[in-house]
Amino acid sequence: MNTVPQKQYTNDSDELLAEKARDDEGVYARIIERYEKKLLRYILRIGVFTKEDAEEILQETFVKAYENIEDFDPTLKFSSWIYRIAHNEAVSRIRHDAARKILSQEEFDEIAEKIADEAHSEEYLDKTIAADEIRRIIDTLDQKYRDVLVLRFLEDKDYGEISDILKKPPGTVATLLNRAKDKLKKEVEHNPLLSSSWNQ
Repeated sequence: MNTVPQKQYTNDSDELLAEKARDDEGVYARIIERYEKKLLRYILRIGVFTKEDAEEILQETFVKAYENIEDFDPTLKFSSWIYRIAHNEAVSRIRHDAARKILSQEEFDEIAEKIADEAHSEEYLDKTIAADEIRRIIDTLDQKYRDVLVLRFLEDKDYGEISDILKKPPGTVATLLNRAKDKLKKEVEHNPLLSSSWNQ
């Protein structure tokens, strides 16, 4: 692989780097540097149980992305393209692994706060009340709902990017997000401890 000076290509966009990487393997190292931490965090969040598994999936993601770099359309967003590859690799592993990762307290707090802000209703998800129980509810949601929650509220992706990553129409993404939030709210309302706490 060609060597590339550390600071070279610093100001190039991801899309331009991807285009250059087709003819120069060394440029691809800059892409890996930009995305390895973000993609590892994302893979861990959407369901991989151990860091070792996540690192293996990350490597598979970069290999697959490089093998298919010729198929990337530089007029589109590179981050959505490589996140979609990481998502597909992670989901494939999850289907063969019964272990599921539980969201950390910090990740739950972030989702809870952002959903509350988006709904303009702080009492909708008061993370100071039975936070562990609400986090448990989020973690038991179907994978399709966890996927959109993580991408929207932890990875800060907009509806268009989520649509590109999951290969679902923006309207479907919006529906999944609304259903995820509704399911969470209904679980809370049917939990005597939580509902009574919120009504105090």
